[in-house]
Amino acid sequence: MIIHVDNVKKKYKKEWVLKGINMKVEEPNIIALVGPNGSGKTTLLNCMTNILKLDEGSITLLDQPHTDTSIFKEVSYLQDNRILYGHLTAYDHLKFICDVQKIPYKKIKEVTDRVGMSSYVKRRVQNFSLGMKQHLLLAMAIINQPKILLMDEPLNGLDPTSAINMREILLQLYEEGTTIFVSSHNLDEIDRLTHNIHFMKDGALLKESLKDMDSVTYSIKTNDDDQANLLLKENAFDVQLQKNRGITFSERDVSLQHVMKLLHDHDFTIISVDNKVEGAEKRYRELFEEGSV
Repeated sequence: MIIHVDNVKKKYKKEWVLKGINMKVEEPNIIALVGPNGSGKTTLLNCMTNILKLDEGSITLLDQPHTDTSIFKEVSYLQDNRILYGHLTAYDHLKFICDVQKIPYKKIKEVTDRVGMSSYVKRRVQNFSLGMKQHLLLAMAIINQPKILLMDEPLNGLDPTSAINMREILLQLYEEGTTIFVSSHNLDEIDRLTHNIHFMKDGALLKESLKDMDSVTYSIKTNDDDQANLLLKENAFDVQLQKNRGITFSERDVSLQHVMKLLHDHDFTIISVDNKVEGAEKRYRELFEEGSV
């Protein structure tokens, strides 16, 4: 079992913030945690990493109690930038993690290149923009190549290009076998990351998946989108050519596998394939807008 949260309850003074949270993750996945401020998202993440003590229930990560500090060689938690030290450089932060976890220093260059912060790794954090701090937090979180990556609002302060890069890195980590548990208010990016969404409201878990709610929309870019679009339409595929997105279609109408095969058989080069599940915002409105049940 990768993650097992069993009837977890947490209260501040006399107010229950978490009211019996249950969750199981049995194989690598990307799970999103969505809810308004005060719903208990950060409290749950802090409980999972033993920053906050549980009042009731239990948590295991990688089949080990979450209180076992040895698991944090394989579990990382990306928190907000208040954990950073302004008088230190980005390199100082990463070097400290390497020293504690006995990671070779060569990993610093690898991870800063991957995140895209090599040009300012020797600068002091007090001179960083919000987006640069988010890059550093990500580098700190993945330098140990974790099996579980917990993330609290990782998209805060990122410009659109950086947000896209963040998404691509997270998808790559997932493909490499990392389970990612991410809290975010950015519903558009969440839709692009995963359909496994946990909605939280007033300390309770309301919804565990949008898998069957909405269809995935695919966008494919090729070496010649105009000709590829014509070929697909000639073969009765229900597709559209959209500016800046390439050829788009819904999985309800068209099989991605069939599209890819036809393009491959006609020697088109696939440059990129993007997918988006149109569902998080719709469900969020149902659950949290005024007047919803």
